[in-house]
Amino acid sequence: MSTDAPHQPDPLPARRPRRRAVVAAGAGAAAVAAAGAVVWARSRDDGAEGARRLARDVADGWTAGTWDPALFTPGAGPLPADLGEEYARLAGALASAPPAVSVTSVDTERAADGTARAELDVSFDLAAAHGAAEGTVLAYTTTLRARRGEDERWRAVWEPALVHPALADGATLVLERTQPQRADVLGRDGEPVVQATDVVQVGVQPSRTTDPRATAEALAAVLGVDAEALAGRVEQASPDAFVDVITLRRTDYDARRDELQPVPGAVFRQSTLPLAPTRAFARALLGGVGQVTAEKVEQSGGRYAAGDVAGLSGLQADHDERLAGRVGVVVRTEGGTGAVRELLSAPPVPGEAVRTSLDADLQQAADDVLDTAPSAAALVAVDTATGEVLAVSNSPADGGDRALTGRYPPGSTFKVVTTTALLAGGLDPDETVTCSPTFTVEGRSFRNFEGEAFGDVPFRTDFAQSCNTAFASLSSRLGDDALPATAAQLGVGAPWATGVDAFAGDVPAAESAVDLAAASFGQGRTLVSPLAMAVVAASVAARQLRRPAIVLDPAPAAPADPPAAADPAVLATVGELMREVVTSGTATVLAGVPGEPVHAKTGTAEHGTGSPPPTHAWTIGYQGTLAFAVLVEDGASGGSVAAPLAADFLTRVAALRP
Repeated sequence: MSTDAPHQPDPLPARRPRRRAVVAAGAGAAAVAAAGAVVWARSRDDGAEGARRLARDVADGWTAGTWDPALFTPGAGPLPADLGEEYARLAGALASAPPAVSVTSVDTERAADGTARAELDVSFDLAAAHGAAEGTVLAYTTTLRARRGEDERWRAVWEPALVHPALADGATLVLERTQPQRADVLGRDGEPVVQATDVVQVGVQPSRTTDPRATAEALAAVLGVDAEALAGRVEQASPDAFVDVITLRRTDYDARRDELQPVPGAVFRQSTLPLAPTRAFARALLGGVGQVTAEKVEQSGGRYAAGDVAGLSGLQADHDERLAGRVGVVVRTEGGTGAVRELLSAPPVPGEAVRTSLDADLQQAADDVLDTAPSAAALVAVDTATGEVLAVSNSPADGGDRALTGRYPPGSTFKVVTTTALLAGGLDPDETVTCSPTFTVEGRSFRNFEGEAFGDVPFRTDFAQSCNTAFASLSSRLGDDALPATAAQLGVGAPWATGVDAFAGDVPAAESAVDLAAASFGQGRTLVSPLAMAVVAASVAARQLRRPAIVLDPAPAAPADPPAAADPAVLATVGELMREVVTSGTATVLAGVPGEPVHAKTGTAEHGTGSPPPTHAWTIGYQGTLAFAVLVEDGASGGSVAAPLAADFLTRVAALRP
C-alpha cells in the first residue's frame, strides 16, 4: 500500500505575546481600567473558546456523517443549498461511510480579530467501509478556517479544500475498487470442487429489438424462462440497459449458441464464476455465487458495491469473506485545473481456499443415484474412520438442503439407538420378545407396518424385521432420559463442529409411557436430519462416537466435551444385528452389493395427518469404512424405496474403488 501525503497547510503564525495596556494614575482611573481589562480578557477568552467549540462540532458532525448548515459560512462562492449533497459530490464513493475526524489544534491568535484556524485529522477506514485489506486507511490533515460573524457566532468557511486539501483547484475524489479472483472450494483431496469457470450472461438490450414480447418468447423457448415476466422487464428498462436473462456455463451456451444468436435484442457477456462440476453437484451445501443485489450492497456497510460478485448461499455465503479476499483500492483526484494525484493505492488481496471433506467421485455418484429417486430425497455418506462427510446430495438439487438441515421423524432407523440402550440395560439379543399385531400402552395402541406380526421370536428377529410392537413392549425397561442420552453417544443431539449449518437432531426426554413407547421406534417428538442418521451408522461401525466434519480448513472450533461413551461391545452387537437386516430382514436388496458386507437398518416414518398418515422412507447403514443414510420423502417404506437407492449408491462406489 502506498500513500501520497497531502501538502501541508500554510504554517500558522507564531503566537506573539500581548502588550499590557497602560493604566492612568489615580484610584478611580485604575478601577475603571482594571474592569475594562477584565471585560476585554473575558471577550478574548470567549472568542477563543467559541472557535474551539466550532472545530469540535464540525469534526463531530463529519464523523457522524452530518453537515449542519448553521455551522458554516460561504467561502469564495455561495453556501451550497445542501451541504450533504455537495460533500457527496466532492468525496465520491468515500462519502458512503464517514471518516473519523478529530481536532488536533486550534489557532486562536487572531480570535480577537474574528478569524481562527483549526487542524483536523481525517481518517477513512477503507478496510471496514470498502472491503480493502486490513489496515488500509486514507489519512490526512486538513484546515478549517473560521470566522466570527456580526452576531458574534463562529462559523466554518465552506470550501472544497476543507474536505481534502487537494480539492482546492476544483477536483473531486474518486475511489476505484478491484475485486481479486475468488478462491476455490476444495475437496477432501485438496483438488477444486468449485473453481473459476467460463460463463456467458444472456441478456436483452431494449434498443436492439422492436418487439420485446417476441424477443422474450424466443428466448423462453430456448432457455425455459418466464416470457411474460421477461417482456415486462425489457419494456420497463432504459434503452441501452442490459436486462439479465440467465447465466450459462460456456459449454451450455455453446450448445444453444445457434438458437440464441439470431434473437433480436439478445446480447451476451463473457465472464467467469466459481462453479462446481455440474449444476447439481452438492448444490445446497456449496451454495452459489453471483452479483450482489442492491439490498446486499446496502446492508454491507460498504464492503460490497454494485457489480461485485459474492457468495449468495450455502458455504459460499458462510465463508464469503475468506473466499473473496479483499478488494484493491485506489483513491485519486479527478477534474479541476491541477494534475491528477494518486492519494492512496492498495492492491487486492487474493481469497483463501476453503477445503471441505467432499469426495468428488462419491458426490457425483450420490447425485446420479438421486436422479432416479421417485420423489424429493437426500443421501449422505460419512467416513466411519474420521467422521468426515464425503457426499451430501439432495434431489431436487435446488430444493433446499434436506440432507443437512432437514427435520424428519427417523422411524425405525432410530431402533439402532433404542437397541443400544436396551442392550446396555441387559437385554439379550436372543431373548424372546413377542412381535404381536398391536401393543397397547396406557390406552394407546401401537401397530406394525401393514399389520405384520411374527409371534414369539428372538429380539434379533424383531430387529431384523423391524417390529414396532416389540420395541413398544420393551420401552418400559428404559428410563425417561435413556434415549436422549444414548442418542448423544451415537451423535444425535450431540454438539457438532461441521463448519456449516447442520441439524444434529432433537431427542426429547419422555414425558409419559406412551411418549417413550412411540419414541422407541422413531416416532413421537424425535426429529433428525439424514446427516444425523448417517452419523449414527458411522458411530456403530467405528464402535465409538463419530462427529461429522465438513469444513476442514478453516477448521471450526472444537465442540464441547463429548457425552459418555457407549460400550464398544454393545455397538459391536448392534452392528451384528444390522447385518441380519441385510441377510434376512427388511434390507435384503443390499445383500448382493459388491464388496464388504453391508450392515443396515430400514425405516418407515409416519408424518402429518391422514388415515393412514403419509410416510417417509429411510435406510441407514455402513459398508467397510463408508456409512450412509438415504431418505425419500413420502416413500412407501424403507425397504422398498430407500434401500434400492442405497444399493445403487454402494454399487457405484464399488465400481469407483475396485
